[in-house]
Amino acid sequence: MGEPKSITQSFVAQVTPARMFKALILDSHNICPKLMFSSIKSIEYIEGDGEVGSIKQINFTEGSSIGYMKHRIDMLDKENYMCKYTFIDSDILMDRLEYITYEVKFEGHGHGGCVCKITSEFKPKEGVEIKDIDIELGKDRAIGMYEVVEAYLIAHHHDYA
Repeated sequence: MGEPKSITQSFVAQVTPARMFKALILDSHNICPKLMFSSIKSIEYIEGDGEVGSIKQINFTEGSSIGYMKHRIDMLDKENYMCKYTFIDSDILMDRLEYITYEVKFEGHGHGGCVCKITSEFKPKEGVEIKDIDIELGKDRAIGMYEVVEAYLIAHHHDYA
């Protein structure tokens, strides 16, 4: 079997953990296509309603390097602003990966801000090596998405309050 690779990244946001969690985790299917319309066409639950076991499909716009991705929600802790989900299907990448798991936690930081911590584990298929450049691209996309949502929440103080 290919060796799993784990990375942890974090960034500080000027928004409370509760608001970041509500927007990015509980309501991503609404807010992300609205804010990232040039890359995300839609996000929909194809199984479940957002609770543990639900499967969410992200559909990307034409011209993107990827058409769709599916995630399964494995853990959702609304009181502690944590979740864990697994990337389970895509029109690309699945020839190289068994799965990717993500654990996301939002912790209070400073006066009204938070630290967003994301731990990702990449499990390649037999004989496949995951390159650092592939991981860096994924990290940059994730942080970029979080920054767009943070900017929206700063500009719209009452949303997700």
